[in-house]
Amino acid sequence: MTTRSDLAALPDDELLGRLRGLPRHGPEHDCVCEVLVDRYSALVRACVRRYRNSPEPAEDLMQVGYVGLLKAINNFDPAFGNGLSAYAEPCISGEIKRHFRDKRWQVRVSRQAQELLLAIRTADEQLTQQLGRSPDDRELARRLGVTVADVLDARQADLVFSAYSLDAPLSDGDEPALLADVLGEDDEAVEHALDIEAVHVHLDELPVREQRILMMRFYGNLTQGEIGDRLGISQMHVSRLLRRALTYLHGCLTSDDPVDGHQPAG
Repeated sequence: MTTRSDLAALPDDELLGRLRGLPRHGPEHDCVCEVLVDRYSALVRACVRRYRNSPEPAEDLMQVGYVGLLKAINNFDPAFGNGLSAYAEPCISGEIKRHFRDKRWQVRVSRQAQELLLAIRTADEQLTQQLGRSPDDRELARRLGVTVADVLDARQADLVFSAYSLDAPLSDGDEPALLADVLGEDDEAVEHALDIEAVHVHLDELPVREQRILMMRFYGNLTQGEIGDRLGISQMHVSRLLRRALTYLHGCLTSDDPVDGHQPAG
């Protein structure tokens, strides 16, 4: 079996050509991969360096970068392309970007916003050195060839990069205030408004008379007896129609399937 030192003396093309003829995860296959990974470790570091301002530890990003490098090594065909380095760089960067997109973002953020945010951090550092001060959003937008609105959207994405515990202290001291202490509570009126809007989606599915009963009861604040007087029906009949309409709407809002497969009768 060829030794590691023998493999280290071979050029990339020969190593990659040999790799294609070896079974995956065999001893020699793994040895060739190790040689190539060592040879291109500086490329991984260069790719990771672009994200040095992110909160993700550089060691973790290096491991992610090596995954991308291994994918490039195993998929690259020496007969095509301009060399392993040119092929591996986007593979490594792509793996790091997927890591940010799939693992780090606590709230789903568009890929475009994530990548722009990372570019903003790099541009901010460069412009700060050039200008001797922090650049404003307009200067960042001009440097990156985007609009100011794009920069603002990316900054909003930065707010959801990491989730904070509700028990996180906001200050030092013996009895620091907690994040939960300064957050507002759920407004029942807002929930009611959302329920009303949801009801409107299915309101037209009801018979006209039941729609009128709902409107008079919940928007006109009429009693069932008053509704009956206006429609010329008994209070008991109003009660039955009201209950049937509410049951139908409740089913629409809590089920993915049509209620009983039909509309309520008139």
